Order: sequence, then structure tokens, then C-alpha cells
Amino acid sequence: MKISVGLYGTSAHQIALAMIQGFNKHYLLFRQTCREAKTRFEQGDWLGVHKAVRERIRFYDDRVDECVERLRSEFDAQGLDDATWQQVKLLYIGLLLNHKQPELAETFFNSVTTKILHRTYFHNDFIFVRPTISTENLEADSDPTYRSYYADADGLRGAIRSIVTDFGWQRPFADLERDVGHVYHAIRRFLQDVPKREFNFQIQVLGSAFYRNKAAYLIGKAINGATEYPFTIPVLHDDEGRLYLDTILLDAWRIGLLFSLSRAYFMVDMEVPSGYVQFLRAIMPNKPRSEIYIMLGLGKQGKTMFFRDFIYHLHHSEDKFIMAPGIRGLVMLVFTLPSYPYVFKIIKDVFGSSKNMDKATVKKKFMLVKQVDRVGRMADTLEFSNVMFPLDRFDREILDELERLAPSCYEIDGDQLIIKHLYIERRMEPLNIHLERMEKSGNADGLEHAIREYGNAIRELAQANIFPGDMLWKNFGVTRYGRVVFYDYDEIEYMTDCNFRAIPPAPDYETEMSGEVWYPVGRNDVFPEEFATYLLASPLLRKVFMKHHRDLLSPGFWQDAQQKIRAGHVEDFFPYPQEIRFCHTPPQAA
Repeated sequence: MKISVGLYGTSAHQIALAMIQGFNKHYLLFRQTCREAKTRFEQGDWLGVHKAVRERIRFYDDRVDECVERLRSEFDAQGLDDATWQQVKLLYIGLLLNHKQPELAETFFNSVTTKILHRTYFHNDFIFVRPTISTENLEADSDPTYRSYYADADGLRGAIRSIVTDFGWQRPFADLERDVGHVYHAIRRFLQDVPKREFNFQIQVLGSAFYRNKAAYLIGKAINGATEYPFTIPVLHDDEGRLYLDTILLDAWRIGLLFSLSRAYFMVDMEVPSGYVQFLRAIMPNKPRSEIYIMLGLGKQGKTMFFRDFIYHLHHSEDKFIMAPGIRGLVMLVFTLPSYPYVFKIIKDVFGSSKNMDKATVKKKFMLVKQVDRVGRMADTLEFSNVMFPLDRFDREILDELERLAPSCYEIDGDQLIIKHLYIERRMEPLNIHLERMEKSGNADGLEHAIREYGNAIRELAQANIFPGDMLWKNFGVTRYGRVVFYDYDEIEYMTDCNFRAIPPAPDYETEMSGEVWYPVGRNDVFPEEFATYLLASPLLRKVFMKHHRDLLSPGFWQDAQQKIRAGHVEDFFPYPQEIRFCHTPPQAA
């Protein structure tokens, strides 16, 4: 039955109210778990930290599904006519005029609406294709976005002390005066060219700490005239559970690495998230707003902003999508747009013969990556459904591959190619191509660095309870900072689900030379000494790998990592180099 009401009709108004109530419930729960991050940090509840990150991932979809069910059951939403949906949207806009998270609420409206309407309605009359409410200069009612401090040359120590103590952690510092001195001298060295008489700053510090893993990060900037100096101070626990300041990051690019999508999302309590994003963008102008929202745990908003930016780029570019360079995968079909720094991944209908899995399993693996600590070694992905691309931007090779390997994953509607499900991630140079380039150019240092990074990536993933599974070079990429990151997830497993074994001796020489397996192999059995067979055929690569990572080829390393994980141990992973830490003690993680 079609329902038609006037602009101020009861049904449209109640639907708009139900939708904003659904969003407000979501953000209330989101802020609550972020606020509790402070308590988890104070208590050193590191397993609780990881549990909270996993659970928060589900918050958004759960509230969207709740809202959709309410609209269907109370208002017969699937039977509403076009005029009513337009009225609902207009009334919803009115409810956002004094809202503190209007951009997030608009995205929530889109998520609910697109679950009810057919994609032919995905245009500006029915959803928020572009934002309608400005987030510029939004002010929080209770907690300001940032606090301000003032310091001249003699008062800087006092300002640093106040900045730290104002966060009000209910756990003592081991030696705050010592740490304040470390920070003070690091700043003075960094600003050694600034005359003392000109050393007169306003210091702005974001009101909530950024919690992740075993650290809290204080993020701010110092303003001296027309010059701004960003900074971040990590706060950690020592072995006795007391707090200390580990270092101060004073380079914008180092701060940007904290917000890499290869790391876990932050927990940050924000009344006005757009204020935090605006502040962070001033510190990291080259970091897309979409990635900042994602790293703040607001993944759906990040996806919305990413896609708006992508559509804008398509309108202002002419190059065609092509198959991504590198060895073709057995599970994913991967294409890219040369002018845009991302790759697009589709799960094939037809897998390679060696892959014993289905699409549902692959999707679970990708979700697992979002829920764990990626420790800077796994690329995060943006997941989309029913994405419309201009058909004329695809070269013939991609269309042929789609028809041959993924016919159920797309359809053509007029001049649009609709991809039913895909993942998008940052483009990197595949490690196998990088190594070939280093070999051909005779760059021995670059080759050694890449192999050392590759082994460190495997090592750190293992310590974070992730076994990559397929460790071929082609499944890793090299970032623009030279860091090696894993990006092929169809065979990953939790370390604790694997059984690492040594290959037992053959009963006789003939059996050993036969090429047949003479020992039973379980589904999750892993024999590390076999890694060398398919990784280290090149004598040069073998030599470098054995120099740095010989222990990865024996069960001992893996079994030791498992034992620590099962005992509840959580490793320290530092997103900055050891040499800039104040304590100068070796980190536990490699």
C-alpha cells in the first residue's frame, strides 16, 4: 500500500525522528566505548582494548539494521512513495541544524535509506549525495575540541606539565619531572634556530587522548605567529604499571604515520568529530579527510567521503581503469586507475584450483583484518556494495576478465558498470616487482632493506596473533616510506589456530628422495622449514634472508610466539623508531 502525506504529515515527521533517534543511539554507544578507553588504559587492560576494538566494528551496522527494521515494522517503509521520502529527507535536514555530528547523521540516513530503496533511487532527491549541513566552526557544548596553553621560554616546562596532568589519568607517573625535562629539551633542540626572545607560543592540545593498543597519544600544535609546529606525545606504562612519556614526535610526516590505515583504529571521545578532523588536517594537510575519519573509528563516514572524492576525481580525469600490475591472484580480480592511488579488488566466482574456500570465507578474512591490531603490517580496505562506474572508463581486458572470472559480481546498466561488491585499498608496489627492480639496478642496500622489512612484517604479524598463510613475495607491498605491508588475506589464520611442526625424519633414503609426503598433515599444520622451498630459490635472496631471519624457518620462533599469546602477553609495537625514544631501551617487538 502506498502512503502519501503532506510536507508536515505525521508519518514523514515520525520517520525522520525515528532515523535521527537511531543515529543518536549509535553515537551515544560509540562515545561510551571511546570514553571507556581511558579506563582500560589506566587499568592496563590490553586484552580488553582489543576486545573493544572488535566490538565497536559492529556498532554501526547493528544500529542501521535496527533502524531499518523499525521503519519497516512501524511505517511500512518499503511502501512509501517518492514524495514521502523527499519529505522525510527535508524534515531530517531540519533536525540536523543544531546537531553536533551532522555529517555522520547524514551518512546514517544514507545507510538506512539504501537498505530500503532500490539503487535507482540513489540520487540527490532521496539520499545525501553531497553534504547539506556545514561542519565549519561547530562548537561542543561541554568538552571543547582543544585546550589552549601559553608558554614563554621560562614557562614551557610548566605548560608541558599542565598539558599532561590535565588529562587526569588515575595512575601515577614514574617520574613526570624527568619526562617533562626530556620533552622540553627535545623541543629546544628542534627549535634551536628560534631565538629565545621569540619563544612565545600558544599551545593547542586536542581535548581527548587518542588511545590505541598499549598507548595514549596527546596530539596538539604550538603556534608562534604565522608558524605552526605539530606534536604528538605517546604515554605508556612501565613494567611496574606507572606512566611515562615515551617520546615527542615533532615531524608532521611521523605524526601522519600514526594515522596509517595499516594500523588499528584509535579510540577518541569526541562530541564534535568534525572539529577533531579539522584540527588533524591542519597538522597533516596531505592526509585525506576520509582516512582521518576512518582512523578515528568512523569508518562509514570515511567511506562516504572517500567515494565523494573518488567521483570528483573521475569527473576531472580521463584515463581508463586497467588490470593492476603484478602476478594475477587466484582469488581476487584487481584493477586500478593509473591517476588514482588505490586498487579495486573483486572476489572472483572462479578460484584457482589450489584454493579450497568460498566467497563467504574470504569476506570473513577481510573482516578479521579490520578487527585485529594490524601493527602497521596489514593494509586496511574499504568495502563497498553496488558501486556504479562509467562503463567507458574500463579497458577491454578488465571487462573480459569480469565476464570470464566474476560474471555474478557485476552488471551493465546503460552506460554504467555496477560492481556488486568490492574492496578498495591503497596501491603499493608489489614486493616481487620491487625486489626485481632492486636486483636489476644493483641496489644491494635497497634489496637488503626490503627483505629485512619483509621478515619483520611476518615476525610482527605473528606476535600480533596473525599467520599470513601465503607468504609469497607477491602478496606483500612496499609503501612510499619503504615499509613492507601484507595485503592478501584469503589464507590468514590466527596464530593460535595453527600447529607449527618440524618435518619428521624420513624412514629411509628412498622415501626421502621420492618426493612423496611420508608424514600425516592436518588441516592447520604448518612446517616452517618448507618456506625456503618456495621463497628462497634465488641464491641472493636466500643469503640476505638467512642473514636476518633464519629463525623464521624453524618451528621454535612460531611456537614461542604462540606460547606468549596464549599466556595473555601483548607485545609492544612502536609506530616510531627506537632511536627517538627517551628511554633508549630495546623494544620487546622486533
